[in-house]
Amino acid sequence: MSKPPALILRTAGTNCDEETRHALELAGAEVKLIHINLLTESPRPLGDSRLLVLPGGFTYGDDVAAGKILALELMHTLRPVLEDFIFGGGAILGICNGFQTLVKTGLLPDAKFKTAAERILTLTHNVSGRFESRWVRLQSPDNVKCIFAEPGEELELPVAHAEGRLAARDPKALKELAGNGQVVYRYVGREGKTPAYPDDPNGSADCIAGICDRSGRIFGFMPHPERHIYGYQHPRWNREGRGNREGDGLRLFRRAVDYFKNN
Repeated sequence: MSKPPALILRTAGTNCDEETRHALELAGAEVKLIHINLLTESPRPLGDSRLLVLPGGFTYGDDVAAGKILALELMHTLRPVLEDFIFGGGAILGICNGFQTLVKTGLLPDAKFKTAAERILTLTHNVSGRFESRWVRLQSPDNVKCIFAEPGEELELPVAHAEGRLAARDPKALKELAGNGQVVYRYVGREGKTPAYPDDPNGSADCIAGICDRSGRIFGFMPHPERHIYGYQHPRWNREGRGNREGDGLRLFRRAVDYFKNN
């Protein structure tokens, strides 16, 4: 497969779709951008794709809760085609608002649509009580099982969210995620120390910044990899000689594209 087909889903309030398109094209994907209303009318573009991306933004103004309305829309209008897409080996990336949406459908962490009563996780308001926009350090665990990540790697990416704190009904659920390799990235402090605010920008349980399903193909991530695809987008690019380097975020898109080129 020379250029794996990727589909970016947008709706009212999405605002990172073009940056995500550019990142995927740099990574070697053939990219289409589609509004959810058009996909609901004709789901064929999803069936023709291997990667679905729910980009960042403030879908439907984050009314009720961040990602909640889009999650309900997916559950009530596109559930059968999304289930076929996942069963057929497709991958899904949810960035920031997309991550919030995937958690509130139940597709994370279990790859199954679930009601609110059935879900074990949510993404809710930052402990700081305010919108956080800053750069963070991230690290993947050694046992990570996700097509977008590599064990033990470190990244620096920006976050921009008000509801990024991962919370669980039962702490045992978080231990299970960690044991299964479904914790993909955690916020880390300087020199690898356990982070406090602002290194952990939202107070997320176990400092979790991203999780995946058991297959490793459905991945939700609070930071914005599409905002660091060039080295000079980093705030210290000049001091650290990053100008001629790829940005850390491009790695995630490349890995997804390479996965489908090789499978």
